[in-house]
Amino acid sequence: MYPGQLQIACLKIGTFSWVSLHLFCVFNTLFSFERCRTCLEAENLTAVSEFLLLGLSDDPELEPFFFGLFLFMYLVTVLGNLFIILAISSDSQLHRPMYFFLSNLSLADIGFSTTTIPKMLVNIQTHSKSITYAGCLTQVSFFFLFACLDDLLLAVMAYDRFVAICHPLNYSVIMNPCLCGLLVLMSFFGSLLDSQIHCLMVSQLTFCTNVEIHHFFCDAPQLFHLACSDTSIHTILMYFIGAIFGGVPLSGILFSYTRIVSSIMRVPSTGGKYKAFSTCVSHLSVVILFYGTALGVYLSSAVSHSPRQGAVTSVMYALVVPMLNPFIYSLRNRDVKRALQRLLNRTV
Repeated sequence: MYPGQLQIACLKIGTFSWVSLHLFCVFNTLFSFERCRTCLEAENLTAVSEFLLLGLSDDPELEPFFFGLFLFMYLVTVLGNLFIILAISSDSQLHRPMYFFLSNLSLADIGFSTTTIPKMLVNIQTHSKSITYAGCLTQVSFFFLFACLDDLLLAVMAYDRFVAICHPLNYSVIMNPCLCGLLVLMSFFGSLLDSQIHCLMVSQLTFCTNVEIHHFFCDAPQLFHLACSDTSIHTILMYFIGAIFGGVPLSGILFSYTRIVSSIMRVPSTGGKYKAFSTCVSHLSVVILFYGTALGVYLSSAVSHSPRQGAVTSVMYALVVPMLNPFIYSLRNRDVKRALQRLLNRTV
């Protein structure tokens, strides 16, 4: 090979390597943020080791009230959902698909509340507002894991009611134990994917000196506001993921209940209509409560520019909804109510 040809070949190889490296960098920037130039110029960039959770109020006199209130609500949430799980597992009459999904929903509700409330209680008791960087990422990951799991399990339960009412003769064949287990596993792995995507986005953020979060837990949108890097791609990605993991299950629930209402309206007797619809009342109440509070939080954050107002409304879906779910199912469902009474009698 002549020197000129050798030089051209080396130039091509170098150009190919540079293009490959450039493509790798472009791909990598989809999941990482460019550092803010103003922060670098001001030498304001810092390796964040902890954040400050400002909570619901700055008034120290309200801390004992908040501590007692949220401790009571958290204990009611955990004990109520545990009783649902124990009642279903101990009663052979409740070993059916609907109650299998309900026990998993109760387990997800316990995890959902435990992700945020204990840390808030510890901070109130110790008069500390700090949370470590690793603890913040853990909160973000588990918060989206259990929130998405709640969402997907509600969609699975809607499908179960659809099969039970619209295809009653084939219910036991369609909703076999293998399919039920597969639906729960798919819900879990879908939620795990959602949580890891959010955790990855937050872990790539670059923060400056402001580490105050106007919330009682590490909320991903709040962390995006604190970042001193460009978060536009991550914000778009967050809304896109929310549309998939929130919109698709909601569409499935609406489709299921559209078919359910259509089937119930074809039942000739009033008693038959009432009996068919009564099996859906508990689940429909939980769906309305879950999506209603989520919509309320979104609208309140869009209307109000106060971060503290958003934190107050977030209490509804972070604690109130998981606390009310056991009461809804135990009060509206005779089978669960009888199973709970038998469980309490054996315990006493």
